[in-house]
Amino acid sequence: MREMLVFMVKGAYNNISRILFATERKTSIPMRNSILKGEIKYPEVVNDDSCIGCGACANICPVDAITMEELEEPVKITDDYIKEKKPVYDPVKCMYCFQCHDSCPIFAFYGKPGAIHPRHVGEAKVDLKELLQRPIVVKDKEFEEVIKLLDEKAKKLLEGVK
Repeated sequence: MREMLVFMVKGAYNNISRILFATERKTSIPMRNSILKGEIKYPEVVNDDSCIGCGACANICPVDAITMEELEEPVKITDDYIKEKKPVYDPVKCMYCFQCHDSCPIFAFYGKPGAIHPRHVGEAKVDLKELLQRPIVVKDKEFEEVIKLLDEKAKKLLEGVK
């Protein structure tokens, strides 16, 4: 019984301390006020400059937090490629799995930060025209895994033809 009383007194003291003296506060008063007023701005999540508009991010998103929107004016990236769409990100739906970033061709093939969630992964500014002229970077182990996967799928397809 004594232990229960000690537990309750400590709990009451901690709660009063939190309320009156703001102990264990995780944010400053100015930050808290900004949050309550709705003045917090989301960080840039879509880097339109490095996006080629392929839609890989929208296709892989498990919660449909990314949709593709038609551009008013298509953008010519190279002689062979015109960007016609751009991703639109919904932060409320996002669960921050970063599959969109990892499946972005800019990240997957060139090792640069993807057009989605580019923050915290390095310099996100990319010259697409120059970058797309470079050879694709694929690590040997990854390449072997892709070839093995393709071989397995090809064998299954060929078995169905017989």
